[in-house]
Formats: sequence, structure tokens, C-alpha cells
Amino acid sequence: MPVFANRDGKLQALSALPCNREKELQRLIEANLMEVLELHYLHSEYPTSSGRRIDTLAVDLNGAPVIIEYKRDRNNSVINQALSYLKWLKAQRPEFFRMLMINKLGKDLADSIKLDWLHPRIICVAESFNRYDYDTVEMVPLRIELYRHRQYEDDIFTLDLVSGSEAQTSANSLPPVTENTNLTVIEVVKQQTHASLLVQNLFDELREWILAIDEHILEKPNRRGAAYAVTKHFAEIQIRKEKLVIDLRPIDYQDPRNMVQPIAQGYVVTMNRRIILKDTKDLEYVFGIIRQSYQDVL
Repeated sequence: MPVFANRDGKLQALSALPCNREKELQRLIEANLMEVLELHYLHSEYPTSSGRRIDTLAVDLNGAPVIIEYKRDRNNSVINQALSYLKWLKAQRPEFFRMLMINKLGKDLADSIKLDWLHPRIICVAESFNRYDYDTVEMVPLRIELYRHRQYEDDIFTLDLVSGSEAQTSANSLPPVTENTNLTVIEVVKQQTHASLLVQNLFDELREWILAIDEHILEKPNRRGAAYAVTKHFAEIQIRKEKLVIDLRPIDYQDPRNMVQPIAQGYVVTMNRRIILKDTKDLEYVFGIIRQSYQDVL
């Protein structure tokens, strides 16, 4: 997809520039890891027992370890290399990774992130991928994500998710419900026996509206309800007894009723606004707020 610059009302296509240095790409992404992929940076060039080094080690907002590998061309081995690193990582003890988190993030932040050792992620970043890469992602039952980067004139940089296995949940890894990751959102709602019939109906209708925004929206059940993302998280709905609690991205909302409130300061830096839905009369208004959060991840 071409990228345009708006210059005095006239759109001009920007020229893509070659990425000549893999390390420059790595440093750029590592310095902006939370912004571009919503990951906590842990380590660069981490040594393994084989003598090779993992480009970047990170942890996502839900505690899943993340291995990132970068290639500046259509290198056939990028996924295989990352899989080798994943094999090494899974042979380690969870305590090893937790100490990395504590040493880099501090104990308070590390304690607030529950380590999800069972669902690690692999992220491969390259200018392009070949059909064998896409086939591997489709066939291997692991959380593998392929991101394509582009550097344009005027210092424009893009990073797009181009492929990921059905099991993965893209740049903002949405949390699993339980060890059984096959639960559907409908089944999760049925488990919320504490919720009133009104709240269940509100959730059903709001969910239908959200999914109708964009066919690329990912929906993932969690312990409280459901989370929604495109390449990043934009809404998480918690089902309570008499209300829906909806967490949103930290932007300035067009909110004449002042229904959006900040979440008390904590460690969740990407979803720190909240709106409450209790009545059908507010449904359309609340959906408009959620749509603004969705537009922030485009």
C-alpha cells in the first residue's frame, strides 16, 4: 500500500528507501518497542548456549516471552533461526526469565506482569517475506508473527503485520481465558452467571457493533469478558453484575457527557481510560467512544 504525504492539500506518494543496516533497524525498534509493538524491552543480543544471540528479548503486556529477529532482505532462515532460539528458551526455567524481567523492569513492574511461560511469541521483522515463510507460519502451531517494515523519505517509518498463525493475537497479544484457549466469547459470557440479563444483552449488542466496524478486528475471550484489537489493543470489556466496564486507549476523546475516566495510575500504559455502560440508552454513545479508540490504532 503506498504512503502519501499531504502537501498543501495535494497527496504525494513517498518513495520507499532501502534498509542498508540491520542493526540500525534493530536499534530503532528496540528504542520504541512499547510504541510500535506494545512490548516491554528486556535485552538485546542475548547469548544462547549455542553461541548465537537472540536479537531482542521482550515480554508482552500479558506476560508472554517474546523473541524478535530482524532481517533486511528475504532471508529464508529467519523463522527457522527464531524457532531454534525458542527451543532454547523453552528449555530454560521460568525463574530465569522472571529474573530478566526484574533486572530490566524493576520488581514492582515485573510483579504486576504475570509471566505466561506457556505461550511464548516469535516476531520476525523484514522488508519482505517469501511464500515459504507464510507457509511456515500457517502450518506451525505456534505464535509466530511476520512484520514488514518500510522506511520512506521524510523520516516516515511503517511496521505492518502481514501474517500470523490463527493461534496468535497480533502486536497486542490478548490474554487467554484459561489453559483451554478454545473457549468462544459466547461461552465466556455464559459463564458470567453473576451478570444480569440486561448486562448480557448489552454485551451482545455492543460486541456485534464492534465486530461490524472492520473485518480485520480480532476478538479474544479473557477471564472477564472479551478484548478487541487490530494490530493493537483498542478495547477490553469486563462483564460485571450490573454494568460493562470498558477499558480504552489513552487519547483525548470527543466526550461531551464526560463519561470517559482515567484509570488509577498503574502499569498498563496502553489502556488507561475507562467508560461504564449500564443502560441501553447510552449504548450508541459508548460505541462512539469505542470507535474513537479503534481509530487510534489505525
